[in-house]
Amino acid sequence: MPPRLVASDLDGTLLRSDGTVDERTRQAIATAEAAGATVVFCTARPHRWLKPLAEYLFPTRPHHGLAVCANGAVLWDVHTESVIEAAPLEPAVARRLVALLEAELPGGTWAVERTGGFAHEPSYVPRWPVPADTLIDAVDALIDEPAVKLLLRHGRLSADDLLTRARAVGGHLAEFSHSSMNDALLEISATGVSKASGLARLCRRLGVEPDEVIAFGDMPNDLPMLAWAGRAVAVANAHPEVIAAADEVTASNDEAGVAQVLERLFG
Repeated sequence: MPPRLVASDLDGTLLRSDGTVDERTRQAIATAEAAGATVVFCTARPHRWLKPLAEYLFPTRPHHGLAVCANGAVLWDVHTESVIEAAPLEPAVARRLVALLEAELPGGTWAVERTGGFAHEPSYVPRWPVPADTLIDAVDALIDEPAVKLLLRHGRLSADDLLTRARAVGGHLAEFSHSSMNDALLEISATGVSKASGLARLCRRLGVEPDEVIAFGDMPNDLPMLAWAGRAVAVANAHPEVIAAADEVTASNDEAGVAQVLERLFG
């Protein structure tokens, strides 16, 4: 039987390298939904980025859909544009992490994602548009409130090196991941929080079992989700660890790899 739920990462997986969605992929998602499957976006992105994508993918239902955002820390209802659940990193833990990582990896710059917005240090250079009300302050002020994601960018380490060294000193306090090989940006979530935990919470609400889920991904932050789902698919451009963990490797994100699998499953 075809899966009841399709869970897909966005950047590097469902989206092309230029950040857009091709028409073949849009049609494949529509076909899966018409066959009764639920399509869920599982992304490191903040929830505020999802509305334009939903408007394109679901032109007759622009506020349709559910999403797992901020690497699993936020369950987002696209229809009501509201948080269903959040699992933030508490300030006391964030302060310990900042102290440990600044001692081990000096020279980085900090930012935080909250359910209510984004904040960063003056030296942190965002690589995407940020809200007009973005708070800019020292890291000690940024972590005074719970954050769904703590971010550390480092200019002198690769993404994989940054992840490995951070886990070695702080892995007992939080979850660490990265979602791009081109940006040494460490993404830090509360202990136990991942795309897998967020997707599992959502599936419990929907009455869907893991073996009824197919998941698509490309980066280390997708690994827990791919391990949890009944079937795991990596795109051809994925990180080597993701390709090794997948049940199947499809074409790349620029070749509509997700669509190719959905077409086979849902006709």
